[in-house]
Amino acid sequence: MRRLLLWMAGNRWLRRRIPQFGFARKAVLRFMPGEDADSALRAAAQFKLQGISSALTRLGENVTRVEEADEVAAHYLELLERIAAKGLDAEISVKLTQLGLDLDSERTLAHVRRLAERAAAVRRTVWIDMEGSAYTESTIAFYERLRPTCANTGLCLQAYLRRTAADVERLMPLDPAIRVVKGAYAEPPAIAFQTRQEVDRSYVALSKAMLDAVCDGRRIRIALGTHDVRLIEEIAGYAAQLKLPQTSFEVQMLYGIRVDEQRRLAREGYPVRDLICYGAAWYPWYMRRLAERPANVIFALRQLLP
Repeated sequence: MRRLLLWMAGNRWLRRRIPQFGFARKAVLRFMPGEDADSALRAAAQFKLQGISSALTRLGENVTRVEEADEVAAHYLELLERIAAKGLDAEISVKLTQLGLDLDSERTLAHVRRLAERAAAVRRTVWIDMEGSAYTESTIAFYERLRPTCANTGLCLQAYLRRTAADVERLMPLDPAIRVVKGAYAEPPAIAFQTRQEVDRSYVALSKAMLDAVCDGRRIRIALGTHDVRLIEEIAGYAAQLKLPQTSFEVQMLYGIRVDEQRRLAREGYPVRDLICYGAAWYPWYMRRLAERPANVIFALRQLLP
């Protein structure tokens, strides 16, 4: 099922057809509040009332024209202004291929630097999402160029890639901000762990290594991008053994998933941030969400019923 859904996520014909069906548009609203920025900002305001922060991302990837990348950059600049004007505790999370990485890496770097500079002015962070393994090295190298002059930037790393432990060690001298996720793309066994148990072990090991670095004096911002509460509690227990405060890491979960746990963790004193996605280009992202858990597929199928 997971392989099928990931294949569907990359199928261009389905990408054009599926979003035209009403049941699909209805089902996707479980994972996003709407397709426009207004919907995302309203959701962020509601989370703020519950003591939960937000990160906003406009869905889309692999633009084919520089004008598209320029428009995305302009959109995020305006979004940062609106976040600041509303007083929201919200950050932004961007994909480099949506900002033109495939077309002109230097232009993309200029876009992200401009976003980071504007975000710094309003005391916000710009996160860089990780995409498929074909972009892993170029994304990390991009971050290595960006971070020394833009300290308010963070990077997503994927626990299912075999290389990630070495990547964490490689980034340590930058005192980075790292969001650890399990990984949601179809990757071959040669470069990625295939079983849940292997991915979970990698996830915990990466998180513990970063907590150890914090104990050693590194100024690392650690974000646990997972809905697996069992893993969060194991990592929290390890942080407690190291006598680190609850604020030594934060929890980041997607809109619409484990919201009850997000509220509970926030009440218990953990920093919690809800990742709110929006935009018309939701199809491949949505299929990857379905591939993560069978329960998500059951929910989508229910939308076919009256």
